[in-house]
Amino acid sequence: MISPPSLHRSLPNPSLSLLSPSPSSSSSFPLLQSLSFLPKTPTRPILVHSAKPLRVKCCSATPASEFDPSDARPVSSLKIAVIGFGNYGQFLAKSLVSQGHKVLAHSRSDYSHIAQKMGVRFFPNPDDLCEQHPDVILLCTSIISTERVLKTLPLQRLKRSTLFVDVLSVKEFARNLLLDVLPADFDIICSHPMFGPQSARQSWKDLFFVYEKVRIGNESSRVQRCEQFLEIFRNEGCKMVEMSCQEHDKFAAGSQFMTHTVGRVLDMLGLESTPINTKGYEALLNLVENTCGDSFDLYYGLFLYNKSALEMVEKLDLAFDALRNELFGRLHQVVRKQLFEKGEKVKTLNGGSYQNGVASALSSNALRSQDIIPYEFIGKISESVDDSSKLKIAIVGFGNFGQFLAKTLAGQGHSVLAYSRTDYRDAAKKLGVSFFSDANDLCEEHPEVILLCTSILSTEKVLKSMPFQRLKRSTLFVDVLSVKEFPMNLFIQHLPPEFDILCTHPMFGPESGKNGWNSLPFVFDKVRIGNDESRVARCNRFLDIFAREGCQMVEMTCAEHDRYAAGSQFITHTMGRVLEKLQLQTTPINTKGYETLLKLVENTSGDSFDLYYGLFMYNVNAMEQLERMDFAFETLKKQLFGRLHGVLRKELFGSSEKLKVLQEKSVKQNGALSSYPESVKIS
Repeated sequence: MISPPSLHRSLPNPSLSLLSPSPSSSSSFPLLQSLSFLPKTPTRPILVHSAKPLRVKCCSATPASEFDPSDARPVSSLKIAVIGFGNYGQFLAKSLVSQGHKVLAHSRSDYSHIAQKMGVRFFPNPDDLCEQHPDVILLCTSIISTERVLKTLPLQRLKRSTLFVDVLSVKEFARNLLLDVLPADFDIICSHPMFGPQSARQSWKDLFFVYEKVRIGNESSRVQRCEQFLEIFRNEGCKMVEMSCQEHDKFAAGSQFMTHTVGRVLDMLGLESTPINTKGYEALLNLVENTCGDSFDLYYGLFLYNKSALEMVEKLDLAFDALRNELFGRLHQVVRKQLFEKGEKVKTLNGGSYQNGVASALSSNALRSQDIIPYEFIGKISESVDDSSKLKIAIVGFGNFGQFLAKTLAGQGHSVLAYSRTDYRDAAKKLGVSFFSDANDLCEEHPEVILLCTSILSTEKVLKSMPFQRLKRSTLFVDVLSVKEFPMNLFIQHLPPEFDILCTHPMFGPESGKNGWNSLPFVFDKVRIGNDESRVARCNRFLDIFAREGCQMVEMTCAEHDRYAAGSQFITHTMGRVLEKLQLQTTPINTKGYETLLKLVENTSGDSFDLYYGLFMYNVNAMEQLERMDFAFETLKKQLFGRLHGVLRKELFGSSEKLKVLQEKSVKQNGALSSYPESVKIS
């Protein structure tokens, strides 16, 4: 697959130098000056009442486990003016009013009717609002509009000791802006409630509120007012975290910006719920739901005004490239081995084999008289397994997953045998399982069911080495692989026609199923079951093992399974492995979305690369999903840098009229417009 150039190549360092202009040029370009993220030299004395740089302090009015909103102690009433009364401003105002504070509001849009319903006094004119002398100005504007809004406020109409508070998702930008624009007598708190209307629709309990007391006057009344404001969030049960703006932005780039980036990439893939969702895939769907509701302006602001965000984009780009190279490198080795091993070309793979992720055209639909659509299996579940229902089950491949299944099989009273190349005799004994180091000995026990728990890559070799002649001719073969068309075709090609075939996929494992299998999907396809009543009953008795444990039993064709799994399981593992390469770390201010990403990495990193490679190699839909993910990420990068390019052009060249004047001047001097770069031409 040929992909667009990666970010670190398409954005060389010289072009990024625009983001760190020299002191002589910064005054000419206000946006470029704000992007430097360097503290401005104050022209007025500053009173600082702040935590030490990079110091993290967690505090809470009441232990989270004991918190009860009804027990919240009352605070003195503050007069708080919300500037920017959109969705987020209204969200905060609701709690401010409920705690008894007097709330005023101003916004460019007319929200007077909404404000009236909430008990908020709305002012279309900021002069009128400022003449009310609020104790606190609460800036709830977007990141991109904050500078413009702040510079248009009639600061001279406010009391000289007014407390300004912002709630932006980036903090160094807000801190420098407030220090630069506000008079020295104004107090400043930079805060970030790390939640919103969606994530806090139930309550704010245990959600992070990050703040820095950037500048608070020494008078006791001003110190008390600052604490009264912070008390609003303590009373709602927030986890209060005091840290510097610099420290916040470092953590937020790795958590908040990364979470939004992953959410937007997945949103572009158009992920949909399937009948066989895994827990990991459900988490990704929830992540998309929580991030896609935010505007692109918010996401762009996180990118533009956090100096660590660009580094995170580059790291994500490199991680995706590295994972793709691993996959294709392994694929290249397999193909080379097939074509050139021992100096001669191997025989052409027949219709049941796979190469480059391409499956044979054989479909389970061709084996049935009618199509099977997914439905929930309702097994015959009794209180206990009687002797007639007990099965003799031989597990071939007694590694981690084989032992995981054996524990439940033996627990239900079935007779369990096991065979594996590695000696798991001790582990088998502890589980009450009879272990065989020779496959011939195992098959001579005439198990009713052969349960293949091998890896995807080793299944064909193991199957071909089984001494079928030592088994009963009606033996039932069952696989538990994460891909289904591949083992179905393999069984049909290599098993004697008298053997029954059941292809299954327990969509859980030792980690996700450690607390029980209740409600976890178990997918199956009765590929070939004999008509004898005893063979039909045996198949149903095997399925009843999982129904008894509370699994969600879903019958669907192998082709249907692989189509769903490529969009859910493969995407989940791919995103988990990309994030694993970033070495994400927990932070003192994890959002719920970031916790989802950390959990995803934990759940997928425990699986071997062989499993992931098998999902890619033996699912015909996986390559398409990988290409779609690559395209989505490239599209998102183009959106970000296209927007950035437009803003920088405006800063550098001003209006289109100015561009036109420059071009006309060039024509007169040089006689040609073509001497100008394409980027400064007017179409």
